[in-house]
Amino acid sequence: MRRGIVTPLIVLMVTAIGMTAMVVAAVRPIDPNGLPRIVFVPKGASSAEIGTRLETAGVIRRARDFVIAVRLRGLTRSLQEGEYRLSPAIGLLDIVDRIARGDVVLYPVTIPEGFTARQIVDELMKTGLGDRETLLALVRNGAMMFDHAFLRTVPGVSLEGYLFPDTYHIPRHLDEPAVVRLFLDRFAEVVLPRWREASGGRSLHEIMTVASMVEREAKVPAERPLIAGVVYNRLARGWKLEVDATVLYALGRHKAVVTFADLQVNSPYNTYLRPGLPPGPIASAGLASIEAALHPAETAYLYYVARADGSHVFSRTLAEHQAAVRRYRGR
Repeated sequence: MRRGIVTPLIVLMVTAIGMTAMVVAAVRPIDPNGLPRIVFVPKGASSAEIGTRLETAGVIRRARDFVIAVRLRGLTRSLQEGEYRLSPAIGLLDIVDRIARGDVVLYPVTIPEGFTARQIVDELMKTGLGDRETLLALVRNGAMMFDHAFLRTVPGVSLEGYLFPDTYHIPRHLDEPAVVRLFLDRFAEVVLPRWREASGGRSLHEIMTVASMVEREAKVPAERPLIAGVVYNRLARGWKLEVDATVLYALGRHKAVVTFADLQVNSPYNTYLRPGLPPGPIASAGLASIEAALHPAETAYLYYVARADGSHVFSRTLAEHQAAVRRYRGR
């Protein structure tokens, strides 16, 4: 009787030890010194499909081990698409958890203050984040595609000036609307509370248009509120703003010197020809320029001219301004 009981127990113990050894072998890293590699998980891929990709990439031993681990952890419906940086030095369960959490590769993209929407798209292209033509179409004409409430107050369909300049960490699998949405979300987070608190009755579009001109005109930080003050002073008098940066925007290219011929460009953005504000922002303003547009200097200045070093001479009268122009521009 005792021998009949002991023999099955021994078999069970041996079987359990064998299964444990198999599990340990399945979950331990393939190569503790293995180098990371990128594995792409497509949208809607099954655990079997993902396991096959992982096995092919050499980060797990067998695809079926991944499938079993996913089921045992109850994560079959949690696996997320995207690029993953994985290594043979990572255990199977860690790999499962990373894909379930969506720990995808993020690509840093820094958008400088003063970039136009086109320049922002160019910067995204350097990292391969989206299709260029699709992104250009969105930023030029896609305002109505997004559900951000502040866009309902913006005339037109362009997103120029509303793509907040900042450093973003973007996964490559996002589609183009999702990429643009990151910029709009950041704008809503950073800019809207400041505008609501200090708009002084000015519309968001007016503030962002003035801020964009300040951004492109000011080279010395301390001059931003003064430039904003000049813009508002000229607006109050119904004068043409005569801002060189708007002419460059109309031309669609940067130039070190704006010529008299440039000032004749036929565009609603040419503030030398048309009074009042241009139709909208000419760039994405940074926070300092937005603050200047919200809190302009209280000044009597009506003119300014740039020195060679990028700083400006501010004047109250046309005679003072003309003297400054002759001195610093030789005309």
